[in-house]
Amino acid sequence: MPITLPPPRWPAPSGPPPWLPWRVAADGRISREGGSTQRWEMKRNCSIAPNQLLVFFLSLCAVSLAIGVFFASQGAAFVLGFAGLELGVVGTALLVFARHAGDRESITLVGRRVLVEHTDAGATAQAEFRAEWLMVEPSAGQGSLIKISGQGSSIKVGRFVRPEHRAELASEMRRALRRACLCEPPEHPGTDTQITR
Repeated sequence: MPITLPPPRWPAPSGPPPWLPWRVAADGRISREGGSTQRWEMKRNCSIAPNQLLVFFLSLCAVSLAIGVFFASQGAAFVLGFAGLELGVVGTALLVFARHAGDRESITLVGRRVLVEHTDAGATAQAEFRAEWLMVEPSAGQGSLIKISGQGSSIKVGRFVRPEHRAELASEMRRALRRACLCEPPEHPGTDTQITR
């Protein structure tokens, strides 16, 4: 007669307290970090660094040109032309990839001030808000980018977060903003929102 045992009950994982900010790593995982300044940082998931990409492209050039020169010496000169065309197209694609390898977004909450930075192909856009006037909401619908707006300005974030995690990021930001408004002393009312590019 067979004996069936119930599966063991696993204890609930003891993670960090929910009031600590979280960080989305390059591979999409979420980690938490402590400190008085809360910061959310989202980066593009790049599997190869730009300097490694250059080494790969140079080795590809050497192999393709060696094959093209060999066939050109055998009388098929058009192979060398196609090798050059191929290297031009691949080089252009790799250059576009390398330009966007450092793209990132960061949201920093210090006291009642929120600084949002978005870097795209080396160009950085910054927006600074006061937490008590800030709205965090989806820009279009479920899974869309997160729109941060207040004091007549807005910026969209969440490009490097998977759509199913964007709502979690927005709710975590709202909780942090509520805590900041309740716990931090108010700042001078004369400071305004600034957007720089």
